[in-house]
Amino acid sequence: MQEESPPADDLTRALESEPPIDAELSIDPAAARALAAGRIGDPFSILGPHPVREGIVVRAYVPPAQAVELIGADGTVLANLQPLPPPGLFAGRLAASTGYRLRIHWPGGVLQEVEDPYAFGLLLGELDIYLLAEGNHLELGRCLGAQPMSIGGVDGVRFAVWAPNALRVSVVGDFNGWDGRRHAMRKRVEAGVWELFVPRLPIGSVYKYEILGAHGLLPLKADPVALQSEAAPRTASVVADPAPFQWSDARWLERRARDGALVHAPLSIYEVHAGSWRRVAEPGWRALNWHELGDQLIPYVTGLGFTHLELLPVMGHPFSGSWGYQVLSQYAPQPMLGDPPAFARFVDRCHDAGLGVILDWVPGHFPTDAHGLAHFDGTALYEHADPRGGFHQEWNTAIYNLGRREVHAFLISSALHWLERYHVDGLRVDAVASLLYRDYARREGEWIPNQYGGRENLEAIDFLRHLNDAVNKRCPGALMIAEESTAWPGVTQATRDWGLGFSYKWNMGWMHDTLRYMQHDPVHRSYAHHDMTFGLLYAFSERFVLPLSHDEVVHGKGSLIGRMPGDTWQRFANLRAYFAFMWTHPGKKLLFMGGEIAQDWEWNHEAEVDWAALEHPLHAGMQRLIGDLNRVYREAAALHVFDSDGMGFRWLMADDSSHSVYAFCRFGRDDTPPVIAVCNFTPVPRLHYRVGVPRAGNWREILNTDAHIYGGSNMGNAGWVHAATTPLHGQAFSLELTLPPLATVLLRFGG
Repeated sequence: MQEESPPADDLTRALESEPPIDAELSIDPAAARALAAGRIGDPFSILGPHPVREGIVVRAYVPPAQAVELIGADGTVLANLQPLPPPGLFAGRLAASTGYRLRIHWPGGVLQEVEDPYAFGLLLGELDIYLLAEGNHLELGRCLGAQPMSIGGVDGVRFAVWAPNALRVSVVGDFNGWDGRRHAMRKRVEAGVWELFVPRLPIGSVYKYEILGAHGLLPLKADPVALQSEAAPRTASVVADPAPFQWSDARWLERRARDGALVHAPLSIYEVHAGSWRRVAEPGWRALNWHELGDQLIPYVTGLGFTHLELLPVMGHPFSGSWGYQVLSQYAPQPMLGDPPAFARFVDRCHDAGLGVILDWVPGHFPTDAHGLAHFDGTALYEHADPRGGFHQEWNTAIYNLGRREVHAFLISSALHWLERYHVDGLRVDAVASLLYRDYARREGEWIPNQYGGRENLEAIDFLRHLNDAVNKRCPGALMIAEESTAWPGVTQATRDWGLGFSYKWNMGWMHDTLRYMQHDPVHRSYAHHDMTFGLLYAFSERFVLPLSHDEVVHGKGSLIGRMPGDTWQRFANLRAYFAFMWTHPGKKLLFMGGEIAQDWEWNHEAEVDWAALEHPLHAGMQRLIGDLNRVYREAAALHVFDSDGMGFRWLMADDSSHSVYAFCRFGRDDTPPVIAVCNFTPVPRLHYRVGVPRAGNWREILNTDAHIYGGSNMGNAGWVHAATTPLHGQAFSLELTLPPLATVLLRFGG
C-alpha cells in the first residue's frame, strides 16, 4: 500500500527550516510538496541525472530509504547522495556524465543495487508514437503493456499505457511496496501514452497502474494490454515471458492459407466451455488445465470427427459466471487454465491432431469492475461518456466507444494478437447485433440516433469492416464468424462490395424455427410444417453456420433432449432425426458440448458434462450417431461443397405436412454423387413411401438414425434401393422407401 504522505504543514516547516545544502541539488518547495503527495506529472524533470554548471546532479526519490549512494560498474562509490526534503529524496553530484547505479539502504539492513529508472531516455520509437497518436496501431501487444527487454545492456521491463487525461501514472507492485510515488512514468504528450523502464524487474512480477485523475486517485488499474494476469480473486497483471513459443504447425498454417475460408470444405464445430467440459475429482472440483485438455479434449473431439473446436472466451475475465463474455484482459489467456505458453501449446497440439481452433471474442462491451477499463484515467476513455451509448442495460456493462480511433485500434489489435501470437484459426465475434444497432435493447428516448437520424451504428460498421480487412490481409485463411441475430444485409459479403466482410454468420433464425418445430408433439407438427422449410428461403443469402450453441441449453431452456416430446425412446429418436436433418441441411455445423451425448440437464458452468450418462445405451448411441454424421458429412462432398450455394440443394418434397415428411437432395460438383435426406418427424412408420429422385439406378442407404447401433428400432431399407422410372415430385425417377418412425434416412447415389 502507498505510504501516507507527511501533512502539508509539517512538510512546509521542514522545507523552510532545512538549510540549503547545495542550490543545484535542492528542488523548489512546491515541487517537493507535489513529489511527497504523489502529484508530480513529469518526474523526469526532477529525478535522474541533470547537467548543471559543474557536472551532473542526480536525484532519486525512494521512500523510505535511509541512504543512497551512486556506484560505478566495479562497485566503487561515485557519490554519497544527501537527504533532502521531502523524506525519501536524495541528491548528489557527479563530476562528469558517467554510468551509475543506485545503492539503496533500506530499513532493516536491506541493501539493493539497481540502475536508475530515470536515467533512461525516451522509450517508444517515433513510428509507434505516430501510430498511437493516429489511433491506427494494430500491434499494441508488443508496444504497450509490460515488455521485458534490454536497454543499454540493462535487463528490465518497459511499461507503457494509454491514459491521455491522467495527471500522473505510476507502475506499482511488490517491487516498490505498491507505492505510487516510486515509479511515476513519463508522459509522451503527443500520443497520451505514459512510459517507464524499470531495471532488473524479473519476469513474473505482478503490477498495476496507479493513476491520478482530475478528481483524485483512482483504484489501482490492471494493464489493459497485459499479456498475462493473475488468477481470480486476484486482479493484478503479470510480466509475461517474452520468449517465443516453438511452434510445429507451419504446414497447418500453409494449408489454412491455401484453403481459405473453407467455403467448399466441411466445417463441423464442437463448442466448448473449457472450464466445465470435464473436472478433476480433487478438493475444489477444479477444471482441467490446458495440458490436461490437450490430453483428453483433443482426442475426444477428433474421434467424433469434428473439424474445429470453438472455445467460449478464454480471455481473462473476473467473473466465471459470465462464461467469459465479460472480458477485462483482451490480450491475456484466462490464468485459471494455465499460463500463456500452456495455451499456445494446446493450440499447437490441436493443429498437430488436424483440429482447428476458434475463439469467441467480445468487442461489444466490458464489465465495469473498478480495476478494469471503466473510467480508466478518470474519464470515459474506452467507453462512451453518455450512458445512452455507453452503458449496456441488458448486461450491466460498459460499451466500447468505437468512434474513438484508439479504442477501435485497441480491439482490432486484440483480434490480431490472438490470431498471430497464438495461431488460432478464427474468431467468432460475439453479439454483433448489439454493435450494429444504436437502439439495441433500448426503448424510445434511451438511445442516440446517428448523424443521419438513423438507428445504425456507423462507427461499429466501420470498425467491423476494418477488422475483417485487417484479418484477411494479415492472417490468410483465418475464419471470422459473426453471431448476428438480425436480417442485417451483407454480413458475409466482401467489404469491397459494401458488406461487413465476415467469413460466416450464425443462422439464428434457422435454429429458433427448427427447435420450435421439434418441441411440438408430432400430432401437432403438421401445423408448423413451414418452420422446417422457411430457412431455405434465405439459406444462400449469406454463408451460414447452423448453431446449436450454449445459449440454447441455459437459463431454464433445458437440454436439447429435454425439449424433445414423447417418452424416453421417442425423445431420443426425435433428437437423432433432428441432428441428421441439421447435418444434411445447407450450412456449416456447430454443436455445444453435452449435446452429442444427449445430456439430460441444461449446462452448468460450475459442473461438467454428464459423462456418466454414456453408461446408458441411448446416450452412447447418440454419441456414435454424431461421430457417424461427421464422417458422412466429411466424406460425402455433396453435403458440404455447396453449403452456401443454391445449386447444391433441391427440395424433393417440402409440402407433405399431413405426414410431417421432408425430402431433399444435396449436390456437389458434376463428378460427385448426390445425397438424399428423407425425414419422418412422426412416430408412425411409413411403408412403401415414394419419393422422386433425379437419377436412375441404385441408391445406397448410408445412414439411418433408426439403426439399432444408435438406439433405434432398426427399421430401414436393407442397405439399397433401386430408382424406378416412375416420375414424381418433378423428378424423372422415384424411390419406394421404408421410413422408420421419428427418423432421418440418408441415401447416396451409386453407393
